[in-house]
Amino acid sequence: MRRPARNLIFAIYFLASAAAPAGHAETGAEAWLRYAPLDAVAAARFAGLPATTALAGDSPVLTSAQEELVRGVRGMLGRTLRVSNIVPDEPTILLGTVADLHRVAPGLAVPQGLEADAFWIGPASVHGHSSLVIASPTARGVLYGVFNLLQRIALQADLPLAGEVSGPSAPLRWVDQWDNLDGRIERGYAGPSLFFENGAVRADLTRAGQYARLLASIGINGCAINNVNANPRVLERDFLPQIARVAGAFRPWGVRLSLSVDLSSPQKIGGLDTFDPLDPRVIAWWQAKVDEIYAVIPDFAGFVVKADSEGREGPSKYVRVPSDAANTLARALKPHAGIVFYRAFVYDHHLDWQNPKNDRARAAYDIFHPLDGKFDDNVVVQIKHGPIDFQAREPVSPLLGGLRATNEAIELQVTQEYTGQQHHVVYLAPMWKEVLDFDLRAGGARTRVSDLISGNVFHRPTGGYVGVVNAGMDVNWMAHPLALANLYAFGRLAWDPDLSARVIVDEWTRLTFGNDPEVVKTITSTQMDSWPAYETYTGPLGLQTLTDITGSHFGPNVESSERNGWGQWHRADASGVGMDRTVATGTGYTGQYSPPVAALYESAASTPDELLLFFHHVPYSYKLQSGNTVIQEIYDAHYRGAARAQDFVARWKSLRGRIDDERFASVLARLEFQAGHAIVWRDAVCTWFFHASGIADAQGRVGHYPGRVEAESMRLQGYTPFDVTPPENASGGKGIECTSAAGCSASFRFGQLAGWYELDVEYFDQNNGQSRFRVYIGQQKVDEWVADGRRPARKPGGDSSTRRRITGLALRPGDEIRIEGIPDADEHAALDYIELLGPLPNLPVR
Repeated sequence: MRRPARNLIFAIYFLASAAAPAGHAETGAEAWLRYAPLDAVAAARFAGLPATTALAGDSPVLTSAQEELVRGVRGMLGRTLRVSNIVPDEPTILLGTVADLHRVAPGLAVPQGLEADAFWIGPASVHGHSSLVIASPTARGVLYGVFNLLQRIALQADLPLAGEVSGPSAPLRWVDQWDNLDGRIERGYAGPSLFFENGAVRADLTRAGQYARLLASIGINGCAINNVNANPRVLERDFLPQIARVAGAFRPWGVRLSLSVDLSSPQKIGGLDTFDPLDPRVIAWWQAKVDEIYAVIPDFAGFVVKADSEGREGPSKYVRVPSDAANTLARALKPHAGIVFYRAFVYDHHLDWQNPKNDRARAAYDIFHPLDGKFDDNVVVQIKHGPIDFQAREPVSPLLGGLRATNEAIELQVTQEYTGQQHHVVYLAPMWKEVLDFDLRAGGARTRVSDLISGNVFHRPTGGYVGVVNAGMDVNWMAHPLALANLYAFGRLAWDPDLSARVIVDEWTRLTFGNDPEVVKTITSTQMDSWPAYETYTGPLGLQTLTDITGSHFGPNVESSERNGWGQWHRADASGVGMDRTVATGTGYTGQYSPPVAALYESAASTPDELLLFFHHVPYSYKLQSGNTVIQEIYDAHYRGAARAQDFVARWKSLRGRIDDERFASVLARLEFQAGHAIVWRDAVCTWFFHASGIADAQGRVGHYPGRVEAESMRLQGYTPFDVTPPENASGGKGIECTSAAGCSASFRFGQLAGWYELDVEYFDQNNGQSRFRVYIGQQKVDEWVADGRRPARKPGGDSSTRRRITGLALRPGDEIRIEGIPDADEHAALDYIELLGPLPNLPVR
């Protein structure tokens, strides 16, 4: 479509959008690009903005930049910019690459030496008129500059009257999507794939294009669209034209498409009898395949590789090393300027757990450090930020400081695999900031992780950031409306790692929910408190997240970390807890760090409390730097974190009426689940460690729940008790279930003081049925609901345990409280316990 006709269509679209009724519900689909109208006072700040915009140059990305500018100004200021195809004789917002700007306005003063993707925004005289110019060496940089300008307007910030330059900290800023061709997303919690369904690329890629727009707005320039556990089908000749359609949806936003590849593809789909990376036939196959890809996707970005890890085949099958495989791919990509991201997530998941010297944390450094300097210059070793696997807290991976002559990228996980799976709010930027700001003392000098990644220290040719995002088809992209702060933060930190986590979430909140001071203060404080809270009610002191690592990675299962080959051990026994990773007596992991950092972690006395049990096995009676014993801190931390999660609900409720109803209700439901699930975590972990240590909680909380009535102790009609596995994942180790289609009931007599109470029903909400529940006080029904939450659970336990809180109940001694459950499919309306909270003060029942 020619640009004049296209511009007319867009102008009509924006005018029609402006006529839409105000106050409509928001779904979160626009994320932080809402472009909500500013009030008259705020809009007046931008009254001097030119009324015309013009492009110097012609490309799909520049066209997107201009259309985005028109859209944003129309939405926020209620003005439709006039679009000109030439530089007009009037004040203008002029967009263009440096080369094109010099062509159309030879005297224009633009700063020299801008790097790729960097942009300059500033005032300039164009044909004698005061104009605003956005310039960059690349069209993509111009697009980033437009998003920056629109963000300033949305945040009601000053325009750059003196001119400003902004550039990314690293050249490669990619996201990985772990999407499968059947439409499922591994570790995706927001619905099906944006790209695939039923073994093919989606017919409608509208959402894929919208996703690219979101990524571009935070400076992301690459996206791998398929699972790192790659299906070789993506490389087959007849499938590549489908992949090219996704690249076409990305292209107007400057996001280059890449693919995760299976190293065994030459054998699995290429007809060879080997995939040995040094076999000339394999080398030739990859060269031909890469040429075939670039024939249909000229701007293809490159490959992502997971190999020799968790069952994925790799070069070790032929007694080769990662550099052999990486370089074979890199040399095929080199003529096309393609990149290989080779993941350092390589380890043996069949480790002998009985050998105290075995340590999964050592694997990445042990394998890749000896290969430093042996990778080609278009290979980037992709290193998880910690040595294990995206836990709630890990030390910084020593490999980040162990490569000097090899490009590297840090891998951060935006999707919350081990941090609540977007059922819990966990703002991850504070954790990432601790990693990026950590001084690894590589070579003895001050070397923050962010400086190592940028290449500023060892002057490597490329490198950067990779975020595992796994956005899906859910309307708000990541299921939990507050989880989008993590994607925004990833992009902002990849662009500028010196930004603070608080500044980033303040920006995100104002862009996403508006500038109401109470809304901004409440959401920002909740987000900033969320990671510490989650860590304390799951796995404090460096225990890692004590989740079900052999199952869902969601609910508690302390025992699952032990006595298996996966290596996420905490080595808890009757006398103590923690993994000895010292050089002196343990696995030697601390020796992988530079001497100053190794010395910090080698001694239990100098190791920070929050990482003590990652590095040291100590008695439960060991005194922390805080003065608490280890076992008491485990108890206290879990109660402290669960209490903070309860507080999140109260904070959010204070915003009723200040946020649109749809998003308010969506967040409230998730925070209420999180508050209940934090108690499940608290009780499960505390119970496990009480039984393991034999040491009671000094405050008498663990094992004592005065307002709790166990379901198995009630009068049961149709319900039958059953054992929950592991037992600590249910109160008392048991629950009750109903297998009668007609339904069942459980009841008891209220025996406390008369008053107003809250009643919590702890039930099991699985994903293989939708049971129904009703609660009665005597003959009066006081609540009913359907158990239809999307929990990663097919049986009763810590994954499915869910709280229903019923408030404002007037109870008197002798009242019968009865719960009726009606099962559905394989979900048997299972119950754990009832808990009464009260009587509430100053509310007597008469």
